[in-house]
Amino acid sequence: MKILVATDGSDFSREAAENCCDFICHPEAASVRILSIYQAQVPMAAEPFAVSAEYYGALDRIAENNAKAAADRTKEIIRKRFPNAEIDLSTEVDLGRPAELIVEAAKDWGADLIVVGSHGRGFWGRLTLGSVSDAVVHHAPCSVLIVRSPENDF
Repeated sequence: MKILVATDGSDFSREAAENCCDFICHPEAASVRILSIYQAQVPMAAEPFAVSAEYYGALDRIAENNAKAAADRTKEIIRKRFPNAEIDLSTEVDLGRPAELIVEAAKDWGADLIVVGSHGRGFWGRLTLGSVSDAVVHHAPCSVLIVRSPENDF
């Protein structure tokens, strides 16, 4: 089974990684790809003072490092659940729009399942902020598991 786990390093993503492990019945036959996506830091036109390009470059490097750390933490969560198994486990860090890249990665890799966490923002939060998990569900080439943490129950 090929499982794509998308992570942003949040508690919701950690919960998704834990739940991903529940779908791995035969670790030797499973393949898990961990995908962490960061977005470019773009200047805001309404800034009251000029900010140098180096500043935004530094922000991009920080975002990329945070994405790498999130992928590594997720990998460690899965490794701890299967300490004695040789599970095919890889990480990937990308720059771009999360929902689009998750769906594209699942198509290109031939994933059987995508696992993502939900921030549980509700209708108004999704309306104003968008929802990665909602977009993935509507465009994914395979099944999608959206994991909610218990404190998000209505």
